[in-house]
Amino acid sequence: MRRLIFLLFSHGAALAVGFALGIYFLPILTAPPAPDAAVLEETARSAQYSAEFSRDLRGSDFLHWGEGTVSLTPDRIVHEGRLAPGPDYKVYLVSQFVEHEDDFLPLKDASPRIGDVKTFEGFLVDVPDGIDINQYNTVLVWCETFGEFITAAKYR
Repeated sequence: MRRLIFLLFSHGAALAVGFALGIYFLPILTAPPAPDAAVLEETARSAQYSAEFSRDLRGSDFLHWGEGTVSLTPDRIVHEGRLAPGPDYKVYLVSQFVEHEDDFLPLKDASPRIGDVKTFEGFLVDVPDGIDINQYNTVLVWCETFGEFITAAKYR
């Protein structure tokens, strides 16, 4: 009986670890190539606003973080840096700076979702028609699937 309990526990633990590693590595394995660095630099040069993603935010941890420069033009958001790999990342514009999911959740419905992030070594996202970046002051990366804050930067 003890052996059966041990086998159930050890195999269950191995299954749980394998599942967690699959969730972590699948976005890395299926990610498209990052945008060309020259394209990111050129877009960033014409930016109206610029800010820094930092790993030191209250909602960031060793699995949920971003670093580098984020630049905004009226029609594009460009990130030159790195994000922790993960599934289902979205870029939002927020009317006030937030640094944790508890701060963002009350504002989420009033914050426009700009687009999807599929790469972790920089991204380029088009701002949808009708969104005025001047009405907001923070760009935020959010994991929609798990409701996790990744990073944010106040650009004005």
